[in-house]
Amino acid sequence: MCGIIGYTGKKDAATVLMGGLKRLEYRGYDSAGLAIVRNGSITSSKEPGKLQVLANELKHCPLKGNTGIGHSRWATHGIPNKINAHPHLSSSGKIAVVHNGIIENHQHLKRELLREGHAFVSDTDTEIIPNLIAKFYRGDLLEAVRRSVGLLR
Repeated sequence: MCGIIGYTGKKDAATVLMGGLKRLEYRGYDSAGLAIVRNGSITSSKEPGKLQVLANELKHCPLKGNTGIGHSRWATHGIPNKINAHPHLSSSGKIAVVHNGIIENHQHLKRELLREGHAFVSDTDTEIIPNLIAKFYRGDLLEAVRRSVGLLR
């Protein structure tokens, strides 16, 4: 079962998020990842396998910042690998999303977004969401999310 955690505050977000994902390990998963915001930019790290694989990667390439999201995933769309692990970023790299569930109309939405010039790197349905939000974002994130969610089935 997927696990989702978010944090914003004064502490190191990666440390808090990894602690939260560790507490969710009992639920089972096949990959895990983090996305952290620092100085207005998003960096992410994703790995297949156990949480320790991600922890080892973060020792070599730490993510610094005080706001972020984390996810542990059971594969539903796409095999468990680095590319299909969450979080997923928009093709602009400015929106990061974690998601639990299935988007039944993802193929239709993906075709539409591809025609509009959005790029996709994973085999997941979730990657549709950050690209939809990016499509609708005009300075009001809540409105962009509302419009995007309204299209998801």
